[in-house]
Amino acid sequence: MNGTRNLDVHGRHTKSHELAAAQACLRLLHTTRAALSTAEPPATASVLAVPLAEADEALLRAGLAGNEAWLLNRIYDLGLGPQAP
Repeated sequence: MNGTRNLDVHGRHTKSHELAAAQACLRLLHTTRAALSTAEPPATASVLAVPLAEADEALLRAGLAGNEAWLLNRIYDLGLGPQAP
């Protein structure tokens, strides 16, 4: 990945980029849940800065930037949706 663009022969983003974007969003989701689940949340913005930047970059690389809601719906379709309190 390291700054390279994986495109297929038709110039479309590869599935590996889509998978990386989904994984980055899941890491962001899990980090957010962990940061907000403690009795005294840490400085949430600083805790989430790296996973948020990673997710943004991965979504852009996969051609999914601006389609985050669609991507989260696909993640939820996999049974990984938000847990009831």
